[in-house]
Amino acid sequence: MQSFLWIKVLHIVAMVAWMAGMLYLPRLFVYHAGAATDSDQARTFVVMERRLMRMIMLPALLVTWASGLALAVQAGFLGQGWLHGKLLLVMVLTALHGYFGRVRKDFAQGENHRSATFYRIANEIPTLLLVGIVILVVVKPF
Repeated sequence: MQSFLWIKVLHIVAMVAWMAGMLYLPRLFVYHAGAATDSDQARTFVVMERRLMRMIMLPALLVTWASGLALAVQAGFLGQGWLHGKLLLVMVLTALHGYFGRVRKDFAQGENHRSATFYRIANEIPTLLLVGIVILVVVKPF
């Protein structure tokens, strides 16, 4: 039982770190989209975005997935409908993470094709996914 609680703590901390990055990175994209391509400001955003993705978001994503799957197995949740819904939303969040990684690389190469408004809207998607995930975990509607 004690190991389950420690894995749960690890899962929550990793999820919070991942979500912080998923909410902050598109906000950086908003500002980056407004910067001139070869400016010092754009180069600073490239460094910030790369470090955020590599040093915080990717490790947090991996720990979130590993600890979440360990919890699901240990608690016997694998056959429950709410977990299937949660996993679907987490897969969508993971795909969005991958998309943000592609956008980050485009910015680094000076090839952004989207407006700041696009990134403002994209910034809301992780929040909506988080709300759905939390509802499924807490309420367990099915």
